[in-house]
Amino acid sequence: MKVLKFGGTSVGSAKNINKVISILEQQSQDSKLAVVVSAVGGITDNLLDAGNLACSKDEAYLTHYNAIASTHKKVIEKLFEDFKTDKSSQKKHDELQKIVSKKLDGLKKLLDGIYLINELSPKTKDKLLSYGEMLSSTIIQKTLASRNLDVVLKNSQELITTDLNFNNAAVNFEITNANINTFFTSNANKIVVLPGFVSKSLTGELTTLGRGGSDYTSAIIAAATSAEELQIWTDVSGMFTANPKLVKHAKPITNLTYQEAVELSHFGAKVLYPPTVMPVLRKQIPIVIKNTLQPDAVGTTVSKEHKPNGQSPVKGISNIDHVALLTLQGNGMVGIPGFSKRLFETLAQEKINIILITQSSSEHSICFGISEHNALQAKTAIDTTFEYEIALKKIDPIIVETDLSIIAVVGDNMKSHQGISGKTFSTLGKNNVNIRAIAQGASERNISAVIHKNDVKKSLNALHERFFEVKTKQINLFITGVGNVGERLIDQIQQQQSFLKKNLQISLRIVGMSNSRKMVFKDDGINLEDWVSEFDFAEKSSINGFYKKAVEMNLRNSIFVDVTASEQVANIYSDYLKHSIAVVACSKIACSKDYETYKNLHDLSKKYNTPFLYETNVGAALPIINTLNNLVSSGDKVTNIQAVLSGSLNFVFNNFSDKNNFHDTVKRAQFEGYTEPDPRIDLSGIDVARKVLILARENGAAMEIEDIEVEPFLTKANLASTSVDDFYETLQQDEAHFQKLYASAEAKNCQLKYVAEYDNGKAKVGLQEIPEGHPFFNLEGKDNIVMFYTQRYPRQPLIVKGAGAGADVTASGLFADIIRIANN
Repeated sequence: MKVLKFGGTSVGSAKNINKVISILEQQSQDSKLAVVVSAVGGITDNLLDAGNLACSKDEAYLTHYNAIASTHKKVIEKLFEDFKTDKSSQKKHDELQKIVSKKLDGLKKLLDGIYLINELSPKTKDKLLSYGEMLSSTIIQKTLASRNLDVVLKNSQELITTDLNFNNAAVNFEITNANINTFFTSNANKIVVLPGFVSKSLTGELTTLGRGGSDYTSAIIAAATSAEELQIWTDVSGMFTANPKLVKHAKPITNLTYQEAVELSHFGAKVLYPPTVMPVLRKQIPIVIKNTLQPDAVGTTVSKEHKPNGQSPVKGISNIDHVALLTLQGNGMVGIPGFSKRLFETLAQEKINIILITQSSSEHSICFGISEHNALQAKTAIDTTFEYEIALKKIDPIIVETDLSIIAVVGDNMKSHQGISGKTFSTLGKNNVNIRAIAQGASERNISAVIHKNDVKKSLNALHERFFEVKTKQINLFITGVGNVGERLIDQIQQQQSFLKKNLQISLRIVGMSNSRKMVFKDDGINLEDWVSEFDFAEKSSINGFYKKAVEMNLRNSIFVDVTASEQVANIYSDYLKHSIAVVACSKIACSKDYETYKNLHDLSKKYNTPFLYETNVGAALPIINTLNNLVSSGDKVTNIQAVLSGSLNFVFNNFSDKNNFHDTVKRAQFEGYTEPDPRIDLSGIDVARKVLILARENGAAMEIEDIEVEPFLTKANLASTSVDDFYETLQQDEAHFQKLYASAEAKNCQLKYVAEYDNGKAKVGLQEIPEGHPFFNLEGKDNIVMFYTQRYPRQPLIVKGAGAGADVTASGLFADIIRIANN
């Protein structure tokens, strides 16, 4: 014989009940079936709400009753809709409606009685809630009979005997097993339909088996009859590696041991209720979890046999929400026996279940997790128990922390694999998940951690990626500043997405974008083929709002990419780093501000193990900062740096001559995107000064921008201009000055280059006449060049040379930093 249990969703509509009937038709051909059914989906909650409203003298209970009655009658109408032309079916339909109407009349009288006496006792609540299963089992049995199946209805209350602990009765297995064996031994029908959840005490009072009671009913029957297997039919295709509502890449687990299933169920996998496993575990009867809506799906088989999943010893990751963490601590506990006994006895007397326990080896504290709704009750009871010790300050009043959840990594074979705990906690740490408590048994079947409820989704996804998606790492980008460079970056990401996934195992998606006016966010990634249209109905942009949303989304492996020149944006890099969101900066503002700011950002990056990269600050996509860092990290000492660091200025001086005036050359540079919108930033030399300052700091010098000697080549009128237009006017007026600079260099067969120098702690920038043969002489277009003189390169410098300006190369530099973080 097989036992099949169908949950509320499976019997929640006529359509689903017809699927159940198809399953039973097929399976009853080969085996006798005991079919345990839950109440129609949503009915148990409706019954409870109706009872509570009636108890509080609120006539709205009648609305709930009418909804319950209507739901059942509509289900019957739909079930018989295609058979009403047949007189026999019509008769059976009418009979069923009469039976159900009679039961609904009984429900109405019960609710009226609750309303009149203004009381809903546990005993009455059991009577009330039993109506859900009694109605659904009657409807299903009568419908099966109308389809000419060999079926009988048996009231589980006549089989399962319990104590008088209403709402969560304990089963008397000796009497219950005898009742079940007697009935099924004498029963000749192919299918027996039984209501789940309901039972009866020795004295004949109606009781219920509490949460998961229908699963428990089916397990009790399976164990008592030594069934071939127990099938749990629900609305998902088995137990998953993680909650599929939170982890999109979660997948069904084909096989689990009983112990693994218990652990996953205990920690929130709602497909199976933990006590369900116990009766069948003793008899080692397999449990098969199947999907009523997809009956051909493989599902999950729970048995004694351990079957590796072929990838990881971890079988699944689960979670419990609404957890409170309570801590009993004090110096007076150390070395004194009995504290634990008194603590747990107090909780037992209050009927409070403990989810997790951990205790320090010093015996100074005991920490335990319970359901959040029991927190106040537990605190009151424990503080009362230890009132004397608290008064003497031997221990502290119980400490309660709420808004917590527990995540659990589960697998029978984890104990045979080194490093599972290390991988678990390092993964959480990299994603800035603060762990409040840890519990791990010697069997290593379960590693549990208490975390803040807001970190659950991120933690589950990060751990799932670590243990089940090892080949692909999900990176979530927040890009602010989608102008010229930002657009090129987005285009490059779109072009390379498939390449990165295939060759580097990096799944890159942009989840947030902003321009100066609007910002848009999407948890599952913005469509890069039509990202511009996303801004059509986007919310108003704000720097702080963008940051808050990125933090609120709380996604794993997050990177904030700044493609602006905004000081306000640079000022909140530290906030991103504190929330373990990596920062990739195009802007030089943060790294060239006061040294304290620069140092603080690096300290935060180390503290929170969160990358802060800004290769494009010097030389766009050229690996200048990275090369310098590698020299320093490998123990070399950089003694001198000589560089042409402005692609803008190099472009200007490569194109300026006695035939091309200075004003027009600067205009062209601005038009082609080689200068800032305000070219004074480039031509004043401050931009180059900031770059050499950053290089000096990377080399270990605690320098400020004021320490850089800037030798201007612009005239006083140029420098005193009050606007960009005014600046261009002064360039025209002072053309003779620039022609004089050009003529001087030309007479000496030199090239004009704006050079930055750093030499043993001192730095300067200025226009120089570079002679032929010098590495800077033939520097073309917008190229940059840096020469590093070090202890290892004392005479022939290490040279980095290439394009140092332009939207494409700057975007590629940002992209390279993103990939560097992703590969970390």
